[in-house]
Amino acid sequence: MSSVRKTETIPQWKQEEVDELVDFIDSYASVGVVGMAGIPSKQLQSMRRDLHGSAELRMSRNTLVTRALEEVNQGVEELTQYVNGQVALIGTNDNPFGLFQQLEASKTPAPINAGEVAPNDIVIPEGDTGVDPGPFVGELQTIGAAARIQEGSIQVTEDSKVLEEGEVVDDDLANVLTELGIEPKEVGLDLKGVYSEGVLFEPDELEIDVEEYRADIQSAAAAARNLSINAEYPTAQTAGSLIAKAAGDAKAVGLFAEIESPDVVPDLISKADAQLRAVATQVEDEDALPEELQGVEAAPAPTEESAADEETDEEEQADEEEAAEEPDDTDEDEDGDGGEGLGEMFG
Repeated sequence: MSSVRKTETIPQWKQEEVDELVDFIDSYASVGVVGMAGIPSKQLQSMRRDLHGSAELRMSRNTLVTRALEEVNQGVEELTQYVNGQVALIGTNDNPFGLFQQLEASKTPAPINAGEVAPNDIVIPEGDTGVDPGPFVGELQTIGAAARIQEGSIQVTEDSKVLEEGEVVDDDLANVLTELGIEPKEVGLDLKGVYSEGVLFEPDELEIDVEEYRADIQSAAAAARNLSINAEYPTAQTAGSLIAKAAGDAKAVGLFAEIESPDVVPDLISKADAQLRAVATQVEDEDALPEELQGVEAAPAPTEESAADEETDEEEQADEEEAAEEPDDTDEDEDGDGGEGLGEMFG
């Protein structure tokens, strides 16, 4: 008995939609899936306007989005695992870190309704509720808040946690929160995953402290520079300091060995002059001294330590000159939309 293979066909309008989704996916360097559940239409439109110029949203049926991702292949089909519920595709030529930060920054506080799950612990803060004495104090106490009538209004006497993260909000709590104007949740586009340059990123991999990361890189760069100098390993960044250090060391040796080098002679003369003055101060009969040495005070002679100080000064001067020669590209890193370094990584 022979089996007949059935070829799946889809309506023309669906194929056209899939083709458009494929074009959308192919047109961006980074493509992700975002959750849109619970976002009011007005706020969604506002978010789309805020994204204009940096990212684009594309909504469609989940089955068609999945088909388009699989059709593109090239690794982007890994995003299909996030295509469930109310979601949309998001495309950007920014890097995933910059996209994540932008979406997180666009989230806004919103009230929570009965039946929803608390995204975090819900706390009613200590202070005056601004509500006149009445039944509302009982409502606060019912949900577990420390409340009393005081000074002509209802006061919450201490920070009161009324619901833990993951618990369901009931009608009583939802009404109290609405009355107090407390908005315990954030509404915004929730990035579920993003595919960029052959790598799939999830939110926990993108949620980093930029300033801490920047400080870590600066600390590592400083440590590497110190290691290069201490190990006397020349690089483009440390050659100037190493040369200055070597010059200072050579000068200290020349001064100690009294080598009559043009670079050392002035210091040797100063050293001899200081020694002569020191001897002159030991002579009790000043008339026995040449006139130019009568009444003089001893001057400190140049030592290896002073030569080392000069070495340090020369090294610092070399660092300053090196820094002055380097182009100031801070603005370029902050304003540019490409390139290497932190500006490229975080957008």
